[in-house]
Amino acid sequence: MTVRDLISTADDAITFSGDERGDFMSQKVAAVRAWCEQRLCRCAGVLRLRHLMVLGGTISALALMVPPVAFAASQAAVGAGSTQTQGQAQDKKPAQTLSASERQERRKELQQKRQQMEQQLGIETPMPTRDQMIRGANGPYRANNDLLYYHLNIRVDPKAETVSGVNTIRFRMLKDGNRIQIDLQQPLAVDKILFGNATLKYDRLERAVFIDFPQMLHEGQTYSIDFYYSGHPVHQGRFGDFTFGKDPDGNAWVYTADEGEGGASTWWPSKEEWRDKPQEGMDISVAVPNGLTDVSNGKFAGKVDLHDGYTQWNWKVQNPINSYDVSVNIGNYVHFSDKWGNYYVLPQDLEKARSQFKQVGGMMEAYQHYFGEYPFASDGYKLVEVPYSGMEHQSAVTYGNGFKNGYLGMDWGGTPYALKFDFIIIHESGHEWFANGVTASDLADMWIHEGFTTYLESLYVEYHWGKAASLEYVNGYQSKVENLRPIIPEYGVGAEAPEDQYFKGALMLNTLRSVVNDDQRWWDVLHGLFQHFKYQSISTSDVVTYFNQHTGMDLTPIFDQYLRYPHIPTLDLLFGESPGMVMYKWNANVDNFAMPVRVGEPGHWQIIHPTTRWQWMNTPLTKDQFKVATDLYYINVDKQ
Repeated sequence: MTVRDLISTADDAITFSGDERGDFMSQKVAAVRAWCEQRLCRCAGVLRLRHLMVLGGTISALALMVPPVAFAASQAAVGAGSTQTQGQAQDKKPAQTLSASERQERRKELQQKRQQMEQQLGIETPMPTRDQMIRGANGPYRANNDLLYYHLNIRVDPKAETVSGVNTIRFRMLKDGNRIQIDLQQPLAVDKILFGNATLKYDRLERAVFIDFPQMLHEGQTYSIDFYYSGHPVHQGRFGDFTFGKDPDGNAWVYTADEGEGGASTWWPSKEEWRDKPQEGMDISVAVPNGLTDVSNGKFAGKVDLHDGYTQWNWKVQNPINSYDVSVNIGNYVHFSDKWGNYYVLPQDLEKARSQFKQVGGMMEAYQHYFGEYPFASDGYKLVEVPYSGMEHQSAVTYGNGFKNGYLGMDWGGTPYALKFDFIIIHESGHEWFANGVTASDLADMWIHEGFTTYLESLYVEYHWGKAASLEYVNGYQSKVENLRPIIPEYGVGAEAPEDQYFKGALMLNTLRSVVNDDQRWWDVLHGLFQHFKYQSISTSDVVTYFNQHTGMDLTPIFDQYLRYPHIPTLDLLFGESPGMVMYKWNANVDNFAMPVRVGEPGHWQIIHPTTRWQWMNTPLTKDQFKVATDLYYINVDKQ
């Protein structure tokens, strides 16, 4: 394979690591772009070996290094005839004129380029496991029905470390069929599945339980089954999924946290896909040994002494809820409340909680200011103490931050503001708006949960300490970004996004605010986005379409660059070709990438509109004096 072939194939996916090109290399990677055009190849002076970062894997390959003056001269020749800051005519159809189908085709082309590059360079992308495929796919036996309601009625035995019970599942058929899919992981046993008085047959494959009906279920009709199960849930994942533990005094402490690899099906049977929530809510009934309390989602609906050493705690969820949000927390809890919500903590932590949880009011005020009323007012708001850091369980946010500010008492963002508030209260509660209120329909779009909620942290800072503080806070996250893999992985296979979905996602949103350049419009778009999609499961395409429609701008290339490629755009600046002039362009992967940016002197910024073709502007500033507002835009800058 020739150097030309390598770079042509890798144009949309390869980045290189080195320190020859200036400050922007602190972000670890920069795009290898169209330096192999015919004119550039003729004037290339040096071929060197470099380490290439390819989709998170380090390989050795050839990169074409072109002297800056020759590079600029060749580009100027290509763009001869346009010497103003208005830029060059684009070779391809402008992004704003593409139809939805054309956009999809373009994304497929880019994906094929990346796959071709991987094949030619011998890079192996691990195939998803069968369980991941089952978890991630919206297969025919999920797609043929619409979930309406659950009643999860279980008994938890902390001594035997078992769970048993029944989930009543009500659904409406979207097309005729006689099979549906519900998920429950082994070693939990399916005891029986009833359809009225009839016992149904089923097949198990990984986490999937394919349930067969003796008759055809008809489109538009509503049906109900009772799914009985029992067993010992497997403790796995970051927070254990379903954990039988002890509190410091030796009392049973049982809790669930199953957003990650395991999922809700580690402990209860459900339709485990984000795109379909029970639209009529659910009831949760949990029987626990006398003397213990269960705290679950929704409003408390009373407790019943079962006269067998167990008490049943009942909770009513009136809103749609995701399966991983359903939570069981069993312990020796004490309860207190205020105007904002209800709180459940261990007795020895009561006074610390009364003090620390006062931050809930400031959180509610900030997020309601930007997005509207707390979305689960009918279900209430709770904080529930647990021995892990925390999770966004809907209307029952779990908390384990040690009653300290920051994250586990640490400065999480590297700014003075990170220790001014309790990270878990502010971040996990923010998910009530993005994750629980607005949910990604596929795990690959989880940035909608984490990118938005990390950005919400900065809005909390802005509400209480001002915009300058907010900018300092969100830019503190730049050091956490790796830029090694795209934020959006493959759809439909249960693929999890890298941690960049948090920090890079928030920095992208901060960048978009600066691109919109009208704070009132920005606040209107954010508020409208949440209100429009509240209680729904959506995709990245839904978010992008809404932004485009309500800003009057084509932001698709910007979303694509930050979400679908590992690296961020680089603003190339070339000085010295002519006195008092600077040439500029974007170095990016997306065809027709264009984004306005502020340059010049702080306090006297000038907005320019770079594209991927060279333009020029007059400036009295030297290379050192010429600045770029990198606190407003998450970009690399390369000055030559």
